[in-house]
Amino acid sequence: MREVLWLVVDTIGSLLAAACVLRLWMIWLGMALRDPVGHFVFTFTEWLVRPLRSILPRKGHFDGSCLLAAMLLALALAVVFVLLYASRTPSFGSVALLAVVWLVRWVLWLLIGSLLLQVILSWVNPHAPIAPMLHLLTEPILSPIQRRLPRLGGVDLSPLIVMLLAQVGLSVARAISPAI
Repeated sequence: MREVLWLVVDTIGSLLAAACVLRLWMIWLGMALRDPVGHFVFTFTEWLVRPLRSILPRKGHFDGSCLLAAMLLALALAVVFVLLYASRTPSFGSVALLAVVWLVRWVLWLLIGSLLLQVILSWVNPHAPIAPMLHLLTEPILSPIQRRLPRLGGVDLSPLIVMLLAQVGLSVARAISPAI
């Protein structure tokens, strides 16, 4: 029963935190929020981000309330995880480190998912309605690699390199994750 409860709580919390991170990234890039995905992300996270604006108001292209919301969700999930699975009471530092590691993992998985979706759409339907948004989200990360890496036969290998680096980041995050 504990595993089922954790699955539900982790899934909902992770999706909500990832949406907060995506919202932060979209604001940082100055993306239009009128498209369906942007509208969904903002509607899905508004109830959590809006009250936090009094603590961290938005400054230009940085919305600290989105980051704070994601971090609070990660911390809440880490506390629930500890309550469900820890054999001993860990220090607050261990729980906070676990939350930060989870937040980093969510960011990396969001990046990998965006890149995979963009690559698949570029093969199947490059004119899909979501394609421009995916390009805007991934372009700041891909462009430095694209400038240094030549195209081989017209194939862009930069998404593969970024996904490989993200996988390395996930491995590092797994390695430094505290054993609770």
